[in-house]
Amino acid sequence: MASNPHSVELESDASGTPPAPHGKKLKSRHVTMIALGGIIGASLFVGSANVILAAGPAATLSYLAGGMIVFLAMRMLGEMAAARPAVGSFMEYARVGLGDWAAYIVGWLYWYFWVGVIAYEAVVGGGMIAEWFPAVPAWLGSLVLLAIFVTTNLISLRAFGETEFWLASVKVVAIVVFLGAGVLFALGLWPGASISIPNLWEHGGFMPNGFGVVVSSIALVLFAYFGAEIAVMAAAESEDPAKGVRQAANTVIWRVMLFYVGAVLVIVTVVPWNQLPSPDEIPPFAYVFSLLGIPGAETIMTLVIFTAVISVLNSGTYSASRMFAALSEQKLAPAIMSKRSKRGVPVFAVLASTAGGLIATLVNFIAPSSGIYDFIMNSTGLVALFVFVFIAVTQWRLRLKMTPEERDALTLKVWLFPVLNVVLIAAAIGIVFIMLGSESGRAQVLTSLIAAGALALFWPIVRRNLRKARAAGEIEPEPEVAPVG
Repeated sequence: MASNPHSVELESDASGTPPAPHGKKLKSRHVTMIALGGIIGASLFVGSANVILAAGPAATLSYLAGGMIVFLAMRMLGEMAAARPAVGSFMEYARVGLGDWAAYIVGWLYWYFWVGVIAYEAVVGGGMIAEWFPAVPAWLGSLVLLAIFVTTNLISLRAFGETEFWLASVKVVAIVVFLGAGVLFALGLWPGASISIPNLWEHGGFMPNGFGVVVSSIALVLFAYFGAEIAVMAAAESEDPAKGVRQAANTVIWRVMLFYVGAVLVIVTVVPWNQLPSPDEIPPFAYVFSLLGIPGAETIMTLVIFTAVISVLNSGTYSASRMFAALSEQKLAPAIMSKRSKRGVPVFAVLASTAGGLIATLVNFIAPSSGIYDFIMNSTGLVALFVFVFIAVTQWRLRLKMTPEERDALTLKVWLFPVLNVVLIAAAIGIVFIMLGSESGRAQVLTSLIAAGALALFWPIVRRNLRKARAAGEIEPEPEVAPVG
């Protein structure tokens, strides 16, 4: 192999191989369902109605465009992960490609995002429990859910994987049944149904509110897809990391797009878009199932939605804890967070991540008017875009640092390099400008920048600690960063 001062070590595992015994690592079925579990949640079963009511049948284009953006990010992440499997995933690649500062920013923001998700899903799940059992206060239901899933994550990696596999399976089965029955209904092959395909262009046309709404809806859709990267993170803890990464990058996003785009297409075909009830009245999936004459449709979908909520809570706890542990291994977080149990679980990272979600959850119930909970939820709004941009720039730099031999040895490559990198970065910037066009979007942009700025204030302290650790030989030297161009 030719000598290159900017060469990337492809054979090493950047953040260390998880110490869990081989037989206790995740199987490929776990990795696939973990990815689906982290993405398919209430944003599809409930939130899709808001996009449809805004964009009409053209909401399918919004979901398709958003999915393609995420696909590009997954492909770029997949190229890096297939060559260098790491539990820290894009955080570790940002460190190698851009430097410690990039790993610090993107890693902590990602952890912060999932802590917010943990709190949000706990609040929603607690509220659903309170509706079913009025004697149980919502806050108690939320605490019970947090306790259940912190325990699941603490037991072992395999316990988490099995739990997520079955929770995600419920969602997948519900969507598959929905798609199958919906297609038959739309084609007039369902008992009592007539062909409803004209709903796509009647009632004001396919794009009743104009192209601008379709574009602006991409910003909402994009965040629904965020979580696909969990598959790459989980693949690093699987029995065959390289194979798992390739499968995750190549197949997971297509499956997710099929579920999202297919489900939305079924909804707007079966139901005239302007006759779809508000999700506050009845979720779109439950409404369609009721049109199909399925008894107990609303009850069934309520249970599916609850499963989706706790599934995301489970995978969010995993994602937050693994990122926290990876930050710790690079001396970007307290050293104790990387300590693992005999089963390979980063115990303190799991506890700390759950504690963060617990605090945010309690704030929602104890001081709902303080605005703190709303700030936490809003300030995670740009994290997905931050991550996508870091992935695009990092993959660009790492590809430039490779020797020709290393490039030829890649088992997964990004096409049209670096054109698609530029496309992804431009799309992320464009979505920020779209967000600035609405009051809620501006709130998310402003609070996200405040959170990132607060994080940056601590960077000098972290950098000083890094220098001490390197001087003591505790971590490897900071990689030399090659310029883009």
